[in-house]
Amino acid sequence: MMHNSEQYAPLHAVQVSEHVYWVGAIDWGLRDFHGYSTDRGSTYNAYLVLGEKITLIDTVKAPFQEEMLARIASLIDPSRIDFIISNHAEMDHSGCLPALIELVKPEKVFASTNGVKILEEHFHCGHELVAVKDGETHTLGDLDFTFYETRMLHWPDSMFSYLVHDGVLFSNDAFGMHLATAERFDDQVDDAILEYEARTYFANILLPYSSLITKLLAKVAEIGLSPKIIATDHGPIWRTNLGKVLRWYGDWAAQQRTNKAVIVYDTMWGSTAKMAQAISEGLLAGGAQVKEMPLNAVHRSEVATEILDAGALLVGSPTLNNNLFPTVADILTYLKGLRPQGLVGAAFGSYGWGGEAVGQVKEMLTAMKVDVVGDLKLKFVPNNAALAQCYELGLAVAERLKSGVAE
Repeated sequence: MMHNSEQYAPLHAVQVSEHVYWVGAIDWGLRDFHGYSTDRGSTYNAYLVLGEKITLIDTVKAPFQEEMLARIASLIDPSRIDFIISNHAEMDHSGCLPALIELVKPEKVFASTNGVKILEEHFHCGHELVAVKDGETHTLGDLDFTFYETRMLHWPDSMFSYLVHDGVLFSNDAFGMHLATAERFDDQVDDAILEYEARTYFANILLPYSSLITKLLAKVAEIGLSPKIIATDHGPIWRTNLGKVLRWYGDWAAQQRTNKAVIVYDTMWGSTAKMAQAISEGLLAGGAQVKEMPLNAVHRSEVATEILDAGALLVGSPTLNNNLFPTVADILTYLKGLRPQGLVGAAFGSYGWGGEAVGQVKEMLTAMKVDVVGDLKLKFVPNNAALAQCYELGLAVAERLKSGVAE
């Protein structure tokens, strides 16, 4: 079926289930999302549900409105949309909602209680919004939708919508990833890419809410919700590996620590880098796995991803103008907001005359509830005796990891 072929580009919807079609947009050029590096782009997934009444699940980022409308128009005239469900008010999902409301004049727009408040504060669109409660079911035409609040996953307004007839769970940001592909489904994408991008998304977006994710997974099991398809708002739609992604989330949310130690540092003239190398040798000698991450070569979101299953975080900084080096301040601020749990760690760095940075690193690690094993600052270029101290610091952290303190 083609509709409005002259008005819209020849883009097509993709069928997901008996009643559901993907009508989203692909953002091949996205490379940064709130400071998180998105090297593979992203998608903004919206879904059209065709029954006696026509329902749109979420919208897309504002610049991609025409792409969404063109995909809708491959099935129906967009003005025929009866209802809109907004699972999450963040602009990558609601950016074109006001314009769409003006265009299609839906009978009702549904959102969570907090979603109604946030959408009104965002857009002041003047259209009546209907608040749905946790566990509430609405019959829209001949199809039933059940709504589940998922507060702080990752906004106060977030919710799931479940299309009972097709067994499709519209999970919004949960179980998603930033990945632009021409393929719409998980079984069409390399499994290693799926796991890496899902892990990266979890580490950089959802990690602070790990305890809530654990509760959500328990709730899903308790109520017996067993979807056939998980239709996320970013990345591929899960139709084959549902159990796998649910297990991943359970494991990541549990934050079970390993003997992996992540060494994050920057250096001005190479001295702090020499310290990192010697610390790394001590960690290896103590039986730890080591990942060195010099900040001149890695992005903050890569560090967050490595921290997800690490047991130790060691941070090195030179002193610049009596302060932390800027890149080190950046990564510590970023990680503090993500709130990783159960880490042991250390602070280290070279300095010329003040040496304040190491104390500041230790202070920030302590604020993050990292169990700081030790700190070490060395003046100017470390000699072999000084590097031996670094080696011993690595050994001490490895021993603490072995002791099970980080478990």
